[in-house]
Amino acid sequence: MQVLKQKELNYDLLSEDNKKLLLYEINNHLLLDEKPSEYFNFLADTKIFKEYPFNMLLRLRETEQSPQHHPEGNVWNHTMLVVDQAAKQKHKSKNERIFMWAALLHDIGKPDTTRNKKGKITSYDHEKVGADLAKNFLREFSEDEIFISKISSLIRWHMQILHVVKNLPFADIESMKKESDVKEVALLGYCDRLGRTNVNVVGEKKNIEIFLQRCENF
Repeated sequence: MQVLKQKELNYDLLSEDNKKLLLYEINNHLLLDEKPSEYFNFLADTKIFKEYPFNMLLRLRETEQSPQHHPEGNVWNHTMLVVDQAAKQKHKSKNERIFMWAALLHDIGKPDTTRNKKGKITSYDHEKVGADLAKNFLREFSEDEIFISKISSLIRWHMQILHVVKNLPFADIESMKKESDVKEVALLGYCDRLGRTNVNVVGEKKNIEIFLQRCENF
């Protein structure tokens, strides 16, 4: 686990150096906190969080979701539940830092893809759009392209659990296996599915088992 040391952060100071400090602090809370959501909910009301690239996350507060599939509410609420689940599961990951950043950014593509047509809310291809946006976000403080690419790949494929289990035409096991680690995708997908209220935990565990089995047999 890599924790990054930093100077004291001023949440009201808008400067490039201070923005970089905040990115390092976010990294530390993702890795160390039992419930990272507590820090992020505080952070969302600060002045600096309204600046790029953090406003890419702030937009999640304004992005609605289907009440049927996401009774917890907007994308921000969902993401906070996901990062808390990921904090509980990160010890199972091969790289906790990559895993936690993927959890935080996994739905960053929803603000640009969400549509409400006569009450039906969709966000088609948000994982593809999000994979590219995550690269932009992460390049604000990291030049490690391998690190960035692995996070982006997890985001790109995190919806495959649903696609594979339900035999949807969007399933693409072959490409996913080439570009990412199936077990890491499964772990992120599990946290994503549990990041909702009124979730059937037993059913979601079964879905992960089905997903992994089908990927192994492919």
